Amino acid sequence: MKISGVRVHVLRSALEQPFAFSQGWVKTRAATLVEVSTDEGLVGWGEALCQGLQPPEIAAAAIQHALAPLAIGADPLEPEVLWHRMYHHTRDYGQKGALIGAIGALDIACWDIAGKARGEPVARLLGGMFRTRVQAYATGFYRIRGRGEAARLAQEAERHVAQGFGAYKVKLGFGIEDDLAVMRAIREVAGRHEAMIDVNHAYGVAEAIRLGRSLEDMGWRLRWYEEPVAQEDLEGYAEVRRALATPIAGGENEYTAFGFRRLFAARALDIAQPDLCIAGGFTACRHIVALAHAHGV
Repeated sequence: MKISGVRVHVLRSALEQPFAFSQGWVKTRAATLVEVSTDEGLVGWGEALCQGLQPPEIAAAAIQHALAPLAIGADPLEPEVLWHRMYHHTRDYGQKGALIGAIGALDIACWDIAGKARGEPVARLLGGMFRTRVQAYATGFYRIRGRGEAARLAQEAERHVAQGFGAYKVKLGFGIEDDLAVMRAIREVAGRHEAMIDVNHAYGVAEAIRLGRSLEDMGWRLRWYEEPVAQEDLEGYAEVRRALATPIAGGENEYTAFGFRRLFAARALDIAQPDLCIAGGFTACRHIVALAHAHGV
């Protein structure tokens, strides 16, 4: 079997209600999808996630101009081989960012083809399923005005609990005092349920520690504290982790085993969060999982 065609689909839709997270305002939702066809008629689909405020055209251009020529004629049943071909060919100008997401999109499509060819779910091809059910948690708590929305966000927490969610993740990063006001209001109405926070690398080390300690003093026993500082600041991650009892999570903005190797070596994380459509697809995430096991994460 050979890959005979690669087609990219750029999707974009304006939001009726824009919302904000700590890094800016989101006014549209977008996606970069790839459709990989083969000479035997099987078709696989993959996605390069538009992370944060990333325009979908960046990954689309990488697929069209850099990666598709490498994929045409390759065997989609050998995704590891193709992954390394794409990574090595682009490493001088890739390594991180949208280009790795583009590699991941093609990788996901190849695994999709492999599953269809063999009549098996991808999970089984990857080695099997350790569980057949996972707990869902509610995420959201985005801002529609900015600061000063504690009461509305507490109402959102109440809705999630009423819908049966046993856990929820709150978006913070709008200033320490505003963050604490939000968590104080949520604690009054939904403090018995499991909670996580995500500041999307809004703070420096001192502010991140101050927020974490204040929440611990408030009585929160968070399941995790996500992206407390910028993803490049590995020493800062480790310093925050040492200062708090709360588990530290991160890696949503990290790429491939090479990036996660540095995170793990720095003892920066309790919980690793590689994103399948960002970090390099199924193949890259297999590498990352092996590293995580070796580092006790």
